[in-house]
Amino acid sequence: MEILEKQENLELEQYVTDIKNSVTLDSIVLAVFKFALYIGSILLNEIVSERAKQHVERPSCPHCNSPLDRKGWLPRTMTTLLGFIIWDRLAWRCPKGCKIGQITPYDKTLGIQPNQETSNEIKRMVCLLAVFVPFGIASLIFRKLTGVEVCDKSIWNWVQEAGEKGIQKVNEELEKLNNGVDPELRELDPGVAELPMVIGGDGVTVPFRPNEGSPKGKTKWCIVNVGIIARIGSKLTKTGKKISIIVRRRVIAVLDNINIFKNHMHLESLKEGVCNAKQVAWLSDGGPGFWGVFRELFAKLKNVYGILDFYHAAQNVYKGAKAKFDGRTIECKEWFEKARKKLRLGNAAEIIQEIKKWLKIEEINRILNKGKLSDEVVRILTNVFKYLEVHADHINYDHYKSLGLPIGSGIIESACKWVVQQRFKGVGMRWSRKGFKNLLHLRVAFLNGSFDDIFVFP
Repeated sequence: MEILEKQENLELEQYVTDIKNSVTLDSIVLAVFKFALYIGSILLNEIVSERAKQHVERPSCPHCNSPLDRKGWLPRTMTTLLGFIIWDRLAWRCPKGCKIGQITPYDKTLGIQPNQETSNEIKRMVCLLAVFVPFGIASLIFRKLTGVEVCDKSIWNWVQEAGEKGIQKVNEELEKLNNGVDPELRELDPGVAELPMVIGGDGVTVPFRPNEGSPKGKTKWCIVNVGIIARIGSKLTKTGKKISIIVRRRVIAVLDNINIFKNHMHLESLKEGVCNAKQVAWLSDGGPGFWGVFRELFAKLKNVYGILDFYHAAQNVYKGAKAKFDGRTIECKEWFEKARKKLRLGNAAEIIQEIKKWLKIEEINRILNKGKLSDEVVRILTNVFKYLEVHADHINYDHYKSLGLPIGSGIIESACKWVVQQRFKGVGMRWSRKGFKNLLHLRVAFLNGSFDDIFVFP
């Protein structure tokens, strides 16, 4: 109360009057909230100022180790979540002229940087908003919620600062892994550690500016590689049906080539305990790049299964049926329905042999100048045959279902939407590579539960 007595009575009385005049619950809440902010800013200013007066221990020069000379009390200001505050703290300078400028040890104690004008909790909150909405909207929402003005340009700068800090930390971990030092395993609940691990990868395109630093020019679409590492459990619905659920997940998203993505996937999978998992399943469509990641990182693990997305496999089988029988015919529909059932029940070998037989018959007929299929049909059938043959070990869907493993890559396809598309493919959006990478890193960090770690200041 002594602190409050120092303040202008008129200002304090106005807040009290506003509370007394409030009638509805929402008006009372807002009036009390404003009063609490007012009291909080006074307390904050007083506490910071009092502690600054106690912080008078003479420091030494970081270069020559000489005791520093006092240069007096200098003011420092900061915009905080509670409002604007100002205090004085001691400044020091080297008596031997070392080029260290003026040192203010109390600033370091407070965890603030030279020339910093906004406190770290504001930076953290607005960066979190920017993870979900455009910078201008983040600024508006923050002002509506707190009454503190922060421009969208400042939010953009803080996102770059935080994103670069987080990326640097990950790069250091990747460097250690490249040098043979495995990362520390994350702690998992014993029940979660027993569950199957499902890993997958897919790509999604994002619009970019053709030239860095300039909005001019035709939009350039670049691929962002997205990965997911999940533990799959199960539960019973109200009707007694057993369904699969995601118990734990971690995501990876990288705007770089597939090799960079592979390195990030390797690091994250090791942290999640892939080497100790009792069962590992890789889920993906037929993209050769992602299957290369599977072969290099996971194929040699024990109890690992590479699963080609069932719906992509069925789609390719339909391409063959459409080419052979004409997609508009009843014969095409009937053949595909039977083939799809065979595929689902693990009898893909019969489909492969049948397509192989068609191609062999056509080859013989062409030798006899009696070919019935066009070159385009032969090309499509050949591609479908090769596609299924390459993935012959990845389409035993009945076996995968018996193990409780998913056979569709919806888990990774949906990740592409909620990790990347929801934030980065809004109307009129075009990104610079730097801005995209930094914001993407923060979004992934939030989804993985490590967002606050980026904002831990020394």
